Amino acid sequence: MFAAFLALCSAITVCIGMTACEKAHAENEFPEPKVEAEELIRTSQSWDGVELPDYFQGRPELVAVKYVFPPGMKLGWHHHVAMNYGVLVQGELTIIGQDGKTKVVHEGEAVVEMVGTIHHGENRGTKPVILYMFYLSQKDLPLAVQHPEIPMN
Repeated sequence: MFAAFLALCSAITVCIGMTACEKAHAENEFPEPKVEAEELIRTSQSWDGVELPDYFQGRPELVAVKYVFPPGMKLGWHHHVAMNYGVLVQGELTIIGQDGKTKVVHEGEAVVEMVGTIHHGENRGTKPVILYMFYLSQKDLPLAVQHPEIPMN
């Protein structure tokens, strides 16, 4: 009787061990999906190398905007009051500062916009630009201040 009990315990142990081996093999074949994280940008400067300003005092307002710029579209001259950054998900955007500095942003790239510096953007490509921008602002502040008095070339 005791021998039968030991045989049963051994058989159970072998079965459990086999199940664990089978489970480990299955996990190697079909690994658990995992979240992937890729930091696109970490900086305290805008794309032209200028230090960003200190945060506003008071209650913040976070704004996210999806922009779509058709091919050939030129944005007018403008400046930003609040810090903002974004990720270009389609196309290619050329940003030109009033001083002539230029930055071309490609698909998948992040960009930190100028604050308080006049600039404009152009879609010089053949497909629409899709750009997601995130503003670190305050209530009632404009996202951009337009400068229509400056002629576009």
